[in-house]
Amino acid sequence: MSSAFKRYIGIDYSGAETPTSSLKGLRVYEADAEITAQEVQPPPSPRKYWTRRGIAEWLVAHLASGPPTIVGVDHGFSFALRYFERHGLPLDWPLFLDDFQRHWPTDEDHTYVEFVRDGSCGDAASRSGDPRWRRITELRARTAKSVFQFDVQGSVAKSTHSGLPWLRYLRQHLVGQVHFWPFDGWSVPTDSSVIAEVYPSLWSRSFPPAGRSPDQHDAFATAEWLRRADAKGTLTQFFSPELELTERKTAEVEGWILGVS
Repeated sequence: MSSAFKRYIGIDYSGAETPTSSLKGLRVYEADAEITAQEVQPPPSPRKYWTRRGIAEWLVAHLASGPPTIVGVDHGFSFALRYFERHGLPLDWPLFLDDFQRHWPTDEDHTYVEFVRDGSCGDAASRSGDPRWRRITELRARTAKSVFQFDVQGSVAKSTHSGLPWLRYLRQHLVGQVHFWPFDGWSVPTDSSVIAEVYPSLWSRSFPPAGRSPDQHDAFATAEWLRRADAKGTLTQFFSPELELTERKTAEVEGWILGVS
């Protein structure tokens, strides 16, 4: 049984501080077919931990030069359909990323998510969401929180609002080299690298923590689950969750969490 991928990357994300801040909560683990997931340290620099910009630049170099790789990132890749309806936006993911970055320029230096939220920069007031809105995939995952639910334990809102512009960056710098699932299609082309949204809580309890911090463990569990599922030949089945036609059309705009059935 041949595997669909050669490398497996899990990224535990953080929306704290700025894009160039060294963040303890940003963790990267990588595995291959033979080796259990190991932590990837940032390139040597005065910064001890990864930065959001650093991860994006590393991924561009890593994915452009290497074999088929699947990357799981634990923040929302899009918003609930209600957001598109409220703001009169076309149901088009690349255009959504462009529009979002114009209003939430959280990839710019010295920019905190809070700065955009409080109106110091950007235009959050014109592109706000309701914490009661949840995507179909969040409802299916049951415990997943809305990407608009800020300031609560376990929230992915800051990570999502800081990470979306970097998905746009990756898409611009890896044109034709990476499949953003499911926005580029539910079926993944052979020998293609993939970037997908994940929810580590689906798998983290399946692995002993082994002295890892919660952030390290979430990144490890993501990479290791991807590796093991691919080795068993079951990973690709998660690219085709059971959805009714209307749900599938909605999920092509809202996105989907890999592993949610």
